Parts: sequence; structure tokens; C-alpha cells
Amino acid sequence: MTVSQATFLRPQQLKDVASRLRERGGRMQMVYAWHPEPDRTEVRYVVTEPNQHAFGIWSCDALGGVPSLAGIWPLMAWHEREVMDLFGVQFLDHPQPQPLVLHEGANPVRPPFDSAYPHDVTLQAEAAKQSIPEIAGAEADVQLLPFGPVRADVLESAEFIFFYIGEAILHYHPRLFFKHRGMEKRFEGLSADRAVILAERVSGVGSVAHALAYCQAVEAAANCIVPPRALFLRVLLAEMERLYNHLHYFGHLCHTTTLKVGEAEGKLLEEHAKQLNVRLTGSRFLRSILTIGGLRRDLSPDGWLGAELQRLRRDFSVYAERMENTDSHLDRLITTGKLDAHVAFDQGATGPVDRASGLDRDLRRDHAYAAYGQLSTAVAVRESGDAHARAQVRMGEIGASIALMQEALSRLPNGSVRVECSVMPKAEGLGWAESPRGTLFYAVHFDSQGKLARVKIKSPSFSNWRVFPYTVHDSNMMDYAINEASFGLTIAGCDR
Repeated sequence: MTVSQATFLRPQQLKDVASRLRERGGRMQMVYAWHPEPDRTEVRYVVTEPNQHAFGIWSCDALGGVPSLAGIWPLMAWHEREVMDLFGVQFLDHPQPQPLVLHEGANPVRPPFDSAYPHDVTLQAEAAKQSIPEIAGAEADVQLLPFGPVRADVLESAEFIFFYIGEAILHYHPRLFFKHRGMEKRFEGLSADRAVILAERVSGVGSVAHALAYCQAVEAAANCIVPPRALFLRVLLAEMERLYNHLHYFGHLCHTTTLKVGEAEGKLLEEHAKQLNVRLTGSRFLRSILTIGGLRRDLSPDGWLGAELQRLRRDFSVYAERMENTDSHLDRLITTGKLDAHVAFDQGATGPVDRASGLDRDLRRDHAYAAYGQLSTAVAVRESGDAHARAQVRMGEIGASIALMQEALSRLPNGSVRVECSVMPKAEGLGWAESPRGTLFYAVHFDSQGKLARVKIKSPSFSNWRVFPYTVHDSNMMDYAINEASFGLTIAGCDR
């Protein structure tokens, strides 16, 4: 994976460098902290330079705090707040400095990622009054609805606070991180190989994407060259994950518009895709296949998978045409949850969400990995930024994904599927993948014993949950569930 060498900056340089990045047409991706030494905290920034395949890395010593970049790059606000909560780093002049991950009443003896945090002490918490945003100048008949964190069905834990009058939503405030699992902390001290299993379980419906980004980060740290057959099979697995996720998306979207037949058909197509996963790998969620240096074992898709994918493509085409010709369904999607392209860019939207708002970006094409650089990767883009556009982008991606898999199968080389990789002490690497929900990054750092010292995960749902409220404010209650479904969010992927 191509990454430029870290550029070391002084805190007073950060704002100027970040402003010039924006003027050049670049983009901030994330910020994270780590401890290169037990008593020193370093802040790392991952950036995209325009028209360059390599990602840039900025490094800054956090002693005494660093200036917040949220005023220049609003998408950085959540990233900086997460670092403040978990590492105790101060981002000076932050526009919204209240905790993000640590809820009211949390009282850790030290920041949870502090190198001196005692391993035998659990995070302390006590009952505390919930902090609720105030609506300035609100009229007396504005009502407050806190929904969650325990919700019906099998939905993940989250609380959504609505300020509304009648059906009109004046303001919306999501409260996440009720079940923050400390996944990044769990990587510490593990060997590179063992940690693949953990990466697969950060987000259950993104097992391949997480494992792939993690493996590629370690392979970058080890300067490891993966065999060509494994690279093509990795593409195949990643696209099969995209396929079943998008098919599930349509079944759920139809559920929210009360299109019951569409819901049943979408979930049936999802089931067909998962049965293909089982036939190819033995796992409906494509787990226990990826490993450092390639694949755990070879796969045999020849002679049958191409025909099955073509049949699934025909079935989906009929299904998509029916959805696009059902007025009751379209009426609930068109103009619902509009996301402006400028807001999508500034607030950090990613994946089908930003592509539905006219932002033509995709890591598979723009920062190619695995065998994507040798294949034709079509990128579906729409302009209207509403729920219908987000659905149309995923429709386009299903067709493009199947075509890409067919091409990969036709060009699948022979040979081994794994090479041994050895990581040197103190090595580091960056890996990425375009998951079904958008950009996913893993940054890995190794200690002097060759064990993992720090693993940072930037997940797409972390970015898109930040963006989502901008489409809810000034909308209405009847459209909320449809709008949320159109984003395809996961809470586990955000909370980690």
C-alpha cells in the first residue's frame, strides 16, 4: 500500500498546512493518537493529496495540546473529540469540546488509552444527568422525544433525541457509543496473525473489508508482496460482501416504505448471495479466509460461480425495475433526506452516501489495492443527494460489482495464495478498503517485540453518522425511518 513518509509538523504549523491542503483540493481523512514512547503522545493525520495515489501522513507532538482543525475541516470534529476522550489530548479552540465516546458520569482514573492506565481497573461510571442540547428561542409547544437506547426488534443500542412540533423535526441529536467495545485497545499486545480474527469482528457485516484493510496495513509494514492469485480472490471476496450488503439494504429500505413484497424479494436475494458465500468459503459472512500475506486456503470458484452471479444479476435487474416503477415506493424516497454536496464534503460523508450527492470518489479506483488496479471498476454517481439517489447508487454498484467479479473470474491466475510475512520491530503501516458503506482505514504500529502497539480504525459509519443529522433537521417524523435506512448505517461499525 502506497503511503508517503510521515511529515513532522509543529503545532503552530497545523492550521496553515491544513488550509493549504484544502486550497489544493486535497482532503483530510482522519486524525488519531498513539504512544511512540510510554510518556509521549503523538497525533497522526492521514490526508489525501489531489491526483496522488499515496496518502500523506502528518505527525505532531501532542504535549501541551494541538490546535483544532475542525474550523477548517468540519469532518475532523468527531475524530478530535474521540482522541480527547480516549487519550486526553487537548485540541485547542475546539468548537464542540464536550465528550463524544464517554457519556455523562464516566470517570476513568486516567484516559482509557493512557499508557499508564491500570489494566486491572475497569472504567468507573456513576449516575449523572443527561446533557441535552438547548434549542435557542424555541416556542413553548416544542416537544422532546428521547427514543432509545433500547429499541424494538434487533436494532443496535442508540438514543435519538428529537425536538419537534407536530410532525416537523426542528432538531435531531443522536447519542451513540452506548456499547463501545474498545476494539482498538483489544488489538494491543496481539501478534499480527492472531489479530485478523479480531478485525473480522469489528463489524459483522463488514468482515472482509475490515480484515482486508487490516491485512494490507500489516503487509505494508512488512513490505510483503501478496501472490497475484490471492489479490484477485481478495477482490472477489470483497465484492461478494458488497453484494449481500446492498441486497439487504434494499430489503430493509422496502420495509420502511411498507413495500412488503419488495422487502421479501430483497431479503430472498440477499439469502441467495449468502448461500453463494457458503458454497465458496464455508461462511455466510466470508470469515476465516483472509490472513496476512494472502488467504488461509485456496478457493475454487471456477465453472460455477460465474453462472450463479449471472443468474443473480438477472433476478436483481427485474427486482430493481419493479422498485423503480412502484409509485408508492418512489414517492417516499424522492426528496427525502437531501444531502447537499458541500455538506457531504465538509462533514465527511463517504461511500454511496457521498456518491449520491455528486462526489465521485472510490478507493478501489482512486487508491487501487488488491487487484482492483488491473480490473475495470465502474463508479456509480448521482447528483440529487436524496434517499432515492442513495438507492440508485447502490443499484448501480450491484451491477458494477457483478461485472467486476465476472472479469476477475475470467482473469484469475494460477499459483499460490499465501506468502510468509515478517514484521520488523517498530514497523508501521496503513491499509484501506472501500467497504460497502465507504472508506475504511487501518493504521498499525508495532512495538520492539513485534507485537501490535496501536491499531487505529477509521470506519465509514463513524463518518456517516456524523453527517446523517444534517438530513434530519427540518424534516418530518414520517420520513425519519426511510431516511435512516437510506444511509445504510451500522452502530457497531461506528462504536467499535
